[in-house]
Amino acid sequence: MKTDEQLQREIHDELDWDPAVRVTDVGVSVKDGVVTLTGHVGTYAEKHAAERAAQRVAGVRAIAVELDVLLDPRHHRGDSEIAAAVEHALKWNSTLLADQIQVLVSNGHVTLRGMVDWAYQRDDAARIVRSLAGVTGIDNLVELRPAAPPPGLVARIREALQRQLDREADRLQISLEGDTVTLRGSVHSWAEFRTIQGAAWSAPGVNSVVNELKVEA
Repeated sequence: MKTDEQLQREIHDELDWDPAVRVTDVGVSVKDGVVTLTGHVGTYAEKHAAERAAQRVAGVRAIAVELDVLLDPRHHRGDSEIAAAVEHALKWNSTLLADQIQVLVSNGHVTLRGMVDWAYQRDDAARIVRSLAGVTGIDNLVELRPAAPPPGLVARIREALQRQLDREADRLQISLEGDTVTLRGSVHSWAEFRTIQGAAWSAPGVNSVVNELKVEA
């Protein structure tokens, strides 16, 4: 098991390795495998990149992101300009329909509302907005259109996980109540955590995923 000092050093190295992050902007502290990122970054995209970089380091159990977005002057945009850019970018995304997402911008913070059929469409909406100049934060309040889960859904999720994770899937507890899937168990990395969560969200009829998985070194 890695020590907190080793994790801190490796996270610094991973942040330095990631070209999307200016490592001098990010402070890293670790206690019992729980990582806290502090400081300020020049874009919301950099904040997201820093979080993902920390997740890539084996042994990280949890992450608290306390990074502030202080826009570089080159990236400053007015709210009306940001709103127009978001609507234009969403319009040109092939996975979404133009009228599915409503946009509200306040001081650079973007709120997305609407209804889509699949979780990946909701994720796509946030991904598109994340990299736009002037954005300081995102509230993704897009909902999934209700649909009844088909019979045998838990078995289908487990089959998907067996294709993607092989033996790791056998250690997981998966339950379904209504249209909510609950995941329990332990995984060895954030990559496995995201894979399992993604498989649950990909199942038809799922409107909520309660992820109680623990990342253990």
